[in-house]
Amino acid sequence: MMRLLLLAGTTDARRIAEGLRDAPGLKVIASLAGATRAPRPMGVDTRIGGFGGRAGFVGFLEREGIGAVLDATHPFADAISHRTHEVCAAHGLPCLQVLRPPWVAQPGDCWVDLAREEEAAEHVPHGARVFLATGRQTLERFANLSRCDLTCRQIDPPEAPFPFANGRFLVGRPPFSVQDEVALFRELKIDWLIVKNAGGDASRSKLDAARELGLPVGMIRRPPQPGGARVETVAQALDWARALVT
Repeated sequence: MMRLLLLAGTTDARRIAEGLRDAPGLKVIASLAGATRAPRPMGVDTRIGGFGGRAGFVGFLEREGIGAVLDATHPFADAISHRTHEVCAAHGLPCLQVLRPPWVAQPGDCWVDLAREEEAAEHVPHGARVFLATGRQTLERFANLSRCDLTCRQIDPPEAPFPFANGRFLVGRPPFSVQDEVALFRELKIDWLIVKNAGGDASRSKLDAARELGLPVGMIRRPPQPGGARVETVAQALDWARALVT
């Protein structure tokens, strides 16, 4: 029985877990980082939390007899992806990264390319009402938007106050329709949307809403990804995993 570690936390990872749940010859163990306090069940054995660094990750692979690793983490979880690739290469483990294509601007979009979060302040005018769809982990990088009004959406209720006096958290659990996002942006009188280029369909609705409303979007560029085997779709990932035991 091949034991496959699925590094999860995305919609693609959930779909992969569903597709491999009953795959002959495969035992799937999903791993969630723990960013969401009450994640939906994956349908396969699931562990939650970090591994304790590189040594902890190596120890887990050895203890659990992991025979292959499928990295379906977020495109901005680059530290995890680089470590995974390096460890698997060093130990001779098959490893595949699932990296969905980035979003590309469509007619009617008004996007500004950002290499990092701090660059947003070079484009967003003082007094603008800004919707940060970037997650709480990198909020401190927007400290220089001190003369703007900030709203950051997150899945779980906050455990600590918003880090700046000029902002607030908004709790909401996806999915959100385009109509939902349009209504929200209008209610909050949003002037700018800042997002990470995650790609995929699951969270694109906010971009479609911004286009409908004519809002400028600060699009944060993806970090460099590791080398190694990579696919773009869930179907390709499922084919790769099933081929491990054929």
